Amino acid sequence: MDESVEVVCEKQGEAGLITLNRPKALNALNLAMVREMRRALDAWEKDPAVTRVVVQAAGEKAFCAGGDIRQLTEDLRAGKREEALAFWREEYQLNIRIKRYPKPYIALIDGIVMGGGVGVSLHGSHRVAGERYLFAMPEVGIGFFPDVGATYALPRLPGETGMYLALTGERVKRADAVMLELATHSVASAGIPALRQALIAGEPADEAVARAAVDPGPAPLEAHRAEIDSCFSAGSVAAILQRLDEAAARGSDFAARTAAGMRTKSPTSMNLAFEQVRRGASLDFEEAMKVEFRIVSRIGDGHDFREGVRAVIIDKDNQPRWQPASLEQVDRAAIEHHFADLGSHELETA
Repeated sequence: MDESVEVVCEKQGEAGLITLNRPKALNALNLAMVREMRRALDAWEKDPAVTRVVVQAAGEKAFCAGGDIRQLTEDLRAGKREEALAFWREEYQLNIRIKRYPKPYIALIDGIVMGGGVGVSLHGSHRVAGERYLFAMPEVGIGFFPDVGATYALPRLPGETGMYLALTGERVKRADAVMLELATHSVASAGIPALRQALIAGEPADEAVARAAVDPGPAPLEAHRAEIDSCFSAGSVAAILQRLDEAAARGSDFAARTAAGMRTKSPTSMNLAFEQVRRGASLDFEEAMKVEFRIVSRIGDGHDFREGVRAVIIDKDNQPRWQPASLEQVDRAAIEHHFADLGSHELETA
């Protein structure tokens, strides 16, 4: 496939087939790709010959590792704030389009799915996980926040697992993804081409996917569910860490590892993520996306996002210097400000 075309949208049989086609960049999304996907979805909704949409990715490593964060932070550093916001605005509107799409929307995920990749897969009707599936929302580790609909989706995962994923950025493999309902089905990687062909041929999506499904095996996270629910139901990030520390003192290696990992994340981002998940449980999808656009419209004006990208993506020293550096120093009013109405700049969701 021609790698100069970053996303290929084509009709094959009864399927509108979308192929994310930046394998060397782990299929990271940019604004041109978002716009092309939106154009295709709008056209296919009205096309009776297209009875389902199938989303896949080129290469074997990643479905989509997120948005093009390096480019977005370069835009912010260069004072091109509106260019960066245009990406997030249209990306979030694409997420809403996928969530409300009237035809089956089947994501074939056989690799890394993070950030923006979650946004173009999780909200569809079918999330099919191959053996290489690897999910994470690791944004608190780069001074950002779990976006692309995580405000809506994470609170609706079983128990407190959504809060756990938001605050830790932990990676989830296929069996855990099925247990958490992040994936609707698991399939053998070798079976994905046949499944794609069945979908192209017009076999009903539910039947085709069910026929290809395999048992993903035991979910490792299941063993820690009670501890996650107990610790991550606390009323603040600090209280969650206290419960984890107490569990660690009782001998829990899982709690000790989890607490240690959280203490490397941006204190501001963890507070934002905590508020998102807490508030998101009572929001509909469009309201959740408006909240995310409010946060993203302000987070680039702060320190931690640029510093996190520098440390993790650009310099790769993995030594971010967060400001403020501790949970105790995070200003409650500053967190609240991220959630305030944007007035005439609110995200349009219609």
